[in-house]
Order: sequence, then C-alpha cells, then structure tokens
Amino acid sequence: MELLVASAIGAMTAGGVYLILRLRTFPVILGLALLSYAVNVFLFSSGRLAIDMSPILSKYGEASYTDPLPQALVLTAIVISFGMTAVLVMISLGAFLEADSDEIDIAQADQIEDSAQ
Repeated sequence: MELLVASAIGAMTAGGVYLILRLRTFPVILGLALLSYAVNVFLFSSGRLAIDMSPILSKYGEASYTDPLPQALVLTAIVISFGMTAVLVMISLGAFLEADSDEIDIAQADQIEDSAQ
C-alpha cells in the first residue's frame, strides 16, 4: 500500500513539474493543480495509513487511533489550492484576452531586457 501511494505521489509530482515548464499558461495551471494534489496525498498519508480506526482517543483505553491533524491540513490545503487555481485562471484569461494568445514569449522578453541595458 505504501509503495502504491509513494509512486502515485512521485508520478503526480513529476507530471506537475513537467507541465509547469511548458510555454503556455493552461498547462502551467494544470501542473500547479497536480502538484497541489501530490502535496495533499502526501500530507494525508503522513497521518499513518490506517483502516477502521477512529481519529480520536476512546475512553475505553484503545491505543490505536488515526492522527486527525493531517486530515485537517488536507482540508485546508484543498480550499487554498482551489482559490489559487481560480485566481490563476482569471489572470491567464485576462492575459489571453489582451494578447490573443496564451504563449509565453521568453525570447522577446530577453531582447527587451538586453536593449534596456
């Protein structure tokens, strides 16, 4: 089970980094979403992968329980990543409507910096 979760986290991280390095805005947004999913799964799995265990201590002295902190962190991270994705979509949509393209022109930006110096 741990090997499956670890390889899923690695695959999502690798895919997210690959998409972030693209020269269009939409794959960059998808890459950031994939990275946030990978972090969420990592945080969730750090709370010990346990099945049929309660997230709190019981009064009967049962020693096995699931840590509730990673679950709370993942819920918070989901809300933050949703808000971040919405802001990035609006920024990229505004840039697309202004430039009629979602390409990132790095060569032109380098030429402007060189001519300014």
